[in-house]
Amino acid sequence: MRLRLTIFNIKQVFLPVTGLLILLATATYAQVDTIDQRHQRLNTAFLKPGVRQYLVYFQLPTRSNMLSLSLWVREIEKTNRNNVPVFKTTQHWYSEDTARYAMFTSFNTVSDFSPLFHEEIRGKDRKAYNWSAQGVAGDSGPDNKAADFKFDFDRPNYNWHLDIETFEMLPLAKGKIFEINFYDAGLDTPKYVRYQVTGSDVLQTLNNQAVDCWKLFTEGESPRGHYTQIFWISKAGHELLKEEDSFGGMFRYKIKLPGLTPYLDERFVKQAK
Repeated sequence: MRLRLTIFNIKQVFLPVTGLLILLATATYAQVDTIDQRHQRLNTAFLKPGVRQYLVYFQLPTRSNMLSLSLWVREIEKTNRNNVPVFKTTQHWYSEDTARYAMFTSFNTVSDFSPLFHEEIRGKDRKAYNWSAQGVAGDSGPDNKAADFKFDFDRPNYNWHLDIETFEMLPLAKGKIFEINFYDAGLDTPKYVRYQVTGSDVLQTLNNQAVDCWKLFTEGESPRGHYTQIFWISKAGHELLKEEDSFGGMFRYKIKLPGLTPYLDERFVKQAK
């Protein structure tokens, strides 16, 4: 039987196919979420106050029998700053060398995690910044090495130094792709960084408890060359449990320690000094 393609036949074939292509294109586009204060905001209800401690270690393939170890402590509190509800995040980076110790203090709004203030102390050097949607400028406090710093923004952004906390507030799901507008105070310029949920993985924690996690992936270029990062974030609790970085032939891992790990708080630090 001869097949006759009338205008009606063509419409029957063409329109469903066209519709399918449009749906596929729309679905693909919809998976890219722009994360900033003007588009899709972070869900701050996911961010839980408390102390998180991470074992951080480096490994070189050429020296596989040696590790460089650090302990990173991150404490999140809810408080007020200039009558605005904020998250106060305090970080302590410890290692075997006191010269490498660093402390960071950051304030972000509870409403959408917009940065308000960031301070970095390394040895005797202090750098502190006041942060807003319009720009960042050196704080007028004492001994501030960044007192004269000023940089204007064309749009609001997030503090890249709080990437762990930021990831825990993302609406993670299968196939999701995020463009997050990050800025590292005093360095370079703000930029959108792409992160993609590449799948799921189950981590074994204490007592062989299985924790189902999303895997969040990113890659890019740095002064040390090409880098990749993978973050494991629990589906149920929105906790970043593990991070694996590769750059310049080196591997770095961050492993979240259990709550039974003793907390080296600020009182201990002051006594040690």
